[in-house]
Amino acid sequence: MVTEKNNKGNQISRRSFLTGTATAAAGFMIVPRHVLGGKGYTAPSDKLRVAGIGVGGKGESDIAEFAKGPADITVLCDVHDSRAANSVKRFPKAKFYKDYREMLDKEHKNIDAVSVSTPDHSHAIQAMAAMQLGKHVYVQKPLTHDIYEARMLTEAAKKYKVVTQMGNQGASGDGVRQLMEWYNAGLIGDVKEVYCWTNRPVWPQGIPWPTTPAPVPSDLDWDLWLGTAPKKDYVNKLVPFNWRGWWDYGTGALGDMGCHIVEPPFRVLDLGYPESAEASVGSVYVDEFKQGYFPDSCPPSSHCILNFKGKKGKPDVKLHWMDGGIQPARPEELGPNERMGDGGNGAIFIGTKGKMMCGTYGISPTLLPTTRNKEVNVKQTIARVPEGHYVQWVNAAIAGYGKKEVSSPFEIAGPLTETLLMGNLAIRSYDVRKPKANGNGFDYPGRYIKLLWDGPNMKITNFDDANQFVKRTYREGWKLGS
Repeated sequence: MVTEKNNKGNQISRRSFLTGTATAAAGFMIVPRHVLGGKGYTAPSDKLRVAGIGVGGKGESDIAEFAKGPADITVLCDVHDSRAANSVKRFPKAKFYKDYREMLDKEHKNIDAVSVSTPDHSHAIQAMAAMQLGKHVYVQKPLTHDIYEARMLTEAAKKYKVVTQMGNQGASGDGVRQLMEWYNAGLIGDVKEVYCWTNRPVWPQGIPWPTTPAPVPSDLDWDLWLGTAPKKDYVNKLVPFNWRGWWDYGTGALGDMGCHIVEPPFRVLDLGYPESAEASVGSVYVDEFKQGYFPDSCPPSSHCILNFKGKKGKPDVKLHWMDGGIQPARPEELGPNERMGDGGNGAIFIGTKGKMMCGTYGISPTLLPTTRNKEVNVKQTIARVPEGHYVQWVNAAIAGYGKKEVSSPFEIAGPLTETLLMGNLAIRSYDVRKPKANGNGFDYPGRYIKLLWDGPNMKITNFDDANQFVKRTYREGWKLGS
C-alpha cells in the first residue's frame, strides 16, 4: 500500500493519496461472492472481472496491462471491428459487443470493473453508466471532454463508492515522487512559475472541416462512434487518430498531453482550481489578407497561462502551457548541450532557491544545474508503486472502495482535468454573436483578455461566451447518467 509523508511533518492535503486501511487481520475470513454480494463489491478471493470499452490502440494495451495482475478480461466492446481484432484474438473467451449500453445491460452482473479507452467525447457517458451500476472504473486521459463532465464524474466516484483511476501512468511513477521529496525538503524554495510544453499535436489541427465526405469504413459503426457529438458525415482518416484535433471529439494537445506533463506540478505544488486563464494561439496562412482560425478545429499551436492562488502561505503560481513546438527559454543553469525535459516535452519549476525539471510522465527528474544531482541526497519519504499504475488499480478494486490507495483517483484526476480544460476555454473563446463578415471563422475576443474563473461554480465571470464550452449540448438521445 502506498503512503505519503512530507518532510518536517507537513501534510499534502488534497494531493495525498486516498488513506489506506488494513484489510487483512488475524482471523480474516474469505466469504464467497454470492454470499456477500452488494453493489460495487468484489470478493477478495476472486480476480477482478474487467470489461473494456474501446479495445483497440491504447485500449488494447490497457487491458493487456490489467491482465498482468489479478484480473480477467471477460467482456470487450468496440464500435470498430478491425481495431478490436487483436484484443478479440488475445482474449477469445471474452464476450464482444459494439454498443456499451447493451454490454452493461446484459453483462453488469458478470463484471466488477470497466476500462474506458474511447475518444474524449465519450469518456464521461461511458464511465458514468458504469459507476451508476457500482462498477470500478479506469478512464483514459483526459478524464472528460468538458469541465462539467469532470466535476460530475468526480462527485459520482464518491457517491457510488467505486475505485477510480485515470490513465496518466506517470502519477504512479517514481519521478513525481522524487520531485515532491525535493520540493518538500526545500531544495528549490517556493515555486512561483512553472513552464510545461509539448511538441504535439502530431495530427492535423488549425484547418477547416473538410467539405468532401468520405466513405465510412465498412467495419465502423459511425453513429455509435459519434455518440454525444453532433451528427456529421465521416471525413477521411478521422478514425482512429485524427479526431484529436477537432473540438467535437478531442481536446487538442493540451487535453492529450497535459495530464502527463502538468500532473507533476499540479501534484507537487498542490494546485487547485486556477483563478484565471489567458491564451495566444498560432494561425494558419489562408491568403494575403486572411489568417486561418477555424472554430471546429483546435489551433496548430498555443500558449496558455493559468494562474493559481497560493495556499498555506505559499506564493501564487503562474503555470505556462506551450504546444505545437513552442518551448520556454532554456534555463541559464542548463548547459548548452544538455537536453531540456525529454526533448519534445517537459516541465520546469522555477523556485526562489533553485530550479528542477522533468520529462513527460515526470520521468528523469533533474535538479538544475545538473551537478546538484550528484551532491544532493534527500531521504525517501514517499512510498513508490512497484506494481505500476494498472495493477495498482486492479488491487485496489479487489480490496474495495477506500481500502487501498490509487495514484490518480477522480478526486485528483477530476480537478486536474478541469484545470487543463480551463486552458481550452481561453483558446476557444470566440464571440458567437459576431461571426466575421468575410465568413472566415469567428472573432476571438476571449483570447485578448484574462478570463476570470469561478472554480466552485464552473463559470467564467467576465466573458460569458466562454461558458458555452463548460458544458456542451449532447446529441439528441444521449445523456450523462440515468
